Amino acid sequence: MNRYFALTLVLMLTLLGGTAAQAGPIIVSVPGTSDPWLAGMPNGSTASSGDVAPAQSPVEVLGLAFSPGSLLWFSATGSTDHCTGGACGLAPAEGDAFESSTGHTTGAENGIGNVFAPVDSLIGVFLGAGQPDLTPAPGAVLNFSTAASRDFAALAPQLKQPFFIGDGLMNDLTTVQTFQVPAGASRLFLGTMDGFGWFNNVGRLTVSADTMASPVPEPGSMILLGTGLIGLGRAWRKRRG
Repeated sequence: MNRYFALTLVLMLTLLGGTAAQAGPIIVSVPGTSDPWLAGMPNGSTASSGDVAPAQSPVEVLGLAFSPGSLLWFSATGSTDHCTGGACGLAPAEGDAFESSTGHTTGAENGIGNVFAPVDSLIGVFLGAGQPDLTPAPGAVLNFSTAASRDFAALAPQLKQPFFIGDGLMNDLTTVQTFQVPAGASRLFLGTMDGFGWFNNVGRLTVSADTMASPVPEPGSMILLGTGLIGLGRAWRKRRG
């Protein structure tokens, strides 16, 4: 690629509202103890009936080149369990297929909204630069309790609105799902899904995150808006080993 072509490509991406991707995917290790409701909170903060930062803090994805409107994709391997010593059975990033989906028992906390998703599944949350508990949590709650609700081609979560990632694939195990970065987002955190008490969880997931060199979709695209998945349900109380 000559210098003129490279400069032209950068200019085109800028005019289209896209961002140049980093050199390759960012790989992070996400322990089962990663509580999304501690995202962006200072050391000593508490959440979820016993979790404390930084011991149960979720993992911030550092080095990922994104900006509002960017598209991201993920892949995840490994397994976690929400019970002491893995007593409930290790589950992949899609979550435990033999247990009911759950919501966060205390609902919105530390300025981060609630979500309903399979227990042990990979969960993400976008934050801005500020501490999340200084502004209200989003009112809309995403609900990924059914296989159909998790079979989306694209998703556009709101800022501070936890969302399901799973293994990053649609139910056909072939089509890669895309995730649109919300307005105001500058940080991305990854954790696992549980009802409460991540401190006794076990296992870990290896997650790959990357940007896609694509212009921002038009409003009429297939992006699944967060407000279209208002969640109603009852939080499931997990078993203790």
